[in-house]
Amino acid sequence: MAHTTHVPVSFSRTALAQAAALYALAALPQAWAQSASPTPGTDVPTLTTVTVSTRTAPLTSAVSGFGDEDLLRTPLAVKVIDASTLSDHHVRRMSDVLQLDASATDAYNAIGYWDYVTLRGFVLDARYNFRRDGLPISAETALGLENRERIELLKGTSGIQAGTSAPGGLVNHVIKRPTQQPLRTVKLEANNHGNVLAHVDLGGRLGTDNAVGYRLNVGAEDMKNHVAGAGGHRELFALAMDWRLRPGSLLEVDLEHSRRSQPGVPGLSLTGNTLPAPNPFTNINTQPWSRPGVMSGLTGSVRYEQAINADWSWQAHASRQSLKANDFLAYPYGCYAAATDTYYADRYCPNGDFDLYDYRSLNERRVAEAVQWQTKGKWVSEWATHHITAGIQQSRQTERGQTQADNNYAVGTGNIYTLPELPADATFGDPYTNRTERSTEVFAYDHMAWSAAFSTWMGVRHSRIGRDSVRTDGSRATAYTQHFTTPWLALAWQFRPDYTVYASTGQGIESDVAPGRSRYTNAGQPLAPLKSKQWELGVKSASVSGQAAATLFGISRPHAGDAGTCDVAGSCTRQMDGDDRHTGLELSTQRRVGPFTLDASAMWLSAERRNSTISPELNGQRPTNVPTRVVRLGLGYAISAVPGLSVQTLVSHEGRRNVLPDGSLQLPAWTKVDLGLKYQTRLAGQAATWRLGVQNAFNRRFFKESPYQYSHIYLFPAAPRTVVLSLEAGF
Repeated sequence: MAHTTHVPVSFSRTALAQAAALYALAALPQAWAQSASPTPGTDVPTLTTVTVSTRTAPLTSAVSGFGDEDLLRTPLAVKVIDASTLSDHHVRRMSDVLQLDASATDAYNAIGYWDYVTLRGFVLDARYNFRRDGLPISAETALGLENRERIELLKGTSGIQAGTSAPGGLVNHVIKRPTQQPLRTVKLEANNHGNVLAHVDLGGRLGTDNAVGYRLNVGAEDMKNHVAGAGGHRELFALAMDWRLRPGSLLEVDLEHSRRSQPGVPGLSLTGNTLPAPNPFTNINTQPWSRPGVMSGLTGSVRYEQAINADWSWQAHASRQSLKANDFLAYPYGCYAAATDTYYADRYCPNGDFDLYDYRSLNERRVAEAVQWQTKGKWVSEWATHHITAGIQQSRQTERGQTQADNNYAVGTGNIYTLPELPADATFGDPYTNRTERSTEVFAYDHMAWSAAFSTWMGVRHSRIGRDSVRTDGSRATAYTQHFTTPWLALAWQFRPDYTVYASTGQGIESDVAPGRSRYTNAGQPLAPLKSKQWELGVKSASVSGQAAATLFGISRPHAGDAGTCDVAGSCTRQMDGDDRHTGLELSTQRRVGPFTLDASAMWLSAERRNSTISPELNGQRPTNVPTRVVRLGLGYAISAVPGLSVQTLVSHEGRRNVLPDGSLQLPAWTKVDLGLKYQTRLAGQAATWRLGVQNAFNRRFFKESPYQYSHIYLFPAAPRTVVLSLEAGF
């Protein structure tokens, strides 16, 4: 294997020059701003040039924890992606959302499976890092997006917002709510592979004084893509209602049901010590006994808000998510080359052979329940104005299953070039691990405005968790409780009306336990809480013309590992083993300049493993599947000769990344270009929008990600050129 000398990533003069240029573009003089709505993604057929000085519409975010505070003034890095932007880019799943912000990248995103998200180089935990209207949900399912008003990405540690969670950030799904005016919209979409989507969105108000509101979203999709044998179908039904009981009180309820049936497409892998050709059409899961995986979910919530007086209010919010999955996959893992008596444990053989397993896991059930009560308001002291939020949240997560067909002997040897038919082996002999978790979290936030320009922000959350697990045969039981406190502190200075500079420091917590297996000397015992630490420096600008931000951050995350051979009883110990340190620079801007719209972001990231005693050869190495840099450049141009017509482009670039933990093999950098036309007009007297998109317009072939997961190397090729046409119209 060729060895590549590791050179730690740093911020070169060139990178800093590029960063300065991008931020300069973000901060173009206000005199060139146009007078349309400041909301990102808003479409205006005709544009004018005016002089502006201040922004008028505040943007808030449920994921920040400071719900009523102007997001563009808060000392947090948050990306808000609204429904219009999702439609402009023909977004269907969470992995599609990641192309819209440079801090987000893929992390094992296969066709037919649920999506993993990486923020700031850390893979988010699907059980703890996802929210729906601010309450925790599980992302171990197919999440439909048709009833999402927006998606919020909080970047960095999230100890004050979430208790236990991975340090990369949080993803919050904000649900569409009833509209004040009647809404009747239908959307039809198709692509060149035969995929067809239909979506209806209805909203309005009913009753005396319009006291009752409703929002109904119904969608169905016949799923076809570029991979033969990977088609499927999905449905979504979502109803949200509210009731203005009396002045100052609001009751909201919503119910969402989704179902997706689609075969999974396993990732490719190295062929020996080399990268194979990135063929996007290869599907290993094409055995005669292959079946589609089925994921369904039923989620509901109830929220009641009551004003106490002009300054104070309280809120009670409860939700329940019930998921079910039947997981089937012809699963490639490793390879034994009989001719050379060589076992490739983490990749395929040099000739493309692989060991194929018949994986089946039926009746997986996951339930996430949460109840939160909070009060918020304003208190004016002698020295400062306090904006206070305080509350308590209780949650419970359970995971149940039955004996799987998992660790059976391989059904035979497959090959990525010939894909031979092999026999099935649906022997259900591997126990499933059932899990239960309960948590109680008490939190308080205080935004203290000491003057019109200077403010401090404080937050603290105390969490108590109880977790237990046991296999369905009664083995490998673990049970433990922990409690911890995660603080956060920030300073912000609004040195000009449209500019804010801030500094913050905070913590995040993860919890780990030694598996209850006899090979561990500390089987079933919890480790000390894994406490991540973050510092962040940022500057934001916000005006009618748009917004911009520059953020410098550093995150240190403790690492846990297994010391010893781990091959016989009592041969290894689960222990703390150094840390991962990520330092980065993020730049972003959303702006209108005459007929141009710009939505751009960039991230330069230095990430390395440090202080490992179990695997000291990895110290100084970059984590696998973490690119050195990411750039997302979205540019639109309104064609004045044809009112309502605009052209759009989205350029995505990701730098080199390690394929192997030791850095001896890297995935090359890649760049993808998407093109689009958007035409806003009227049909039968109703507003209508045509969208034509060409994704991967130059039909580039490359591996877009290389996750090292389950001690195996995976390679996921980018989709080929895809043409999408949609019509969204009122009726």
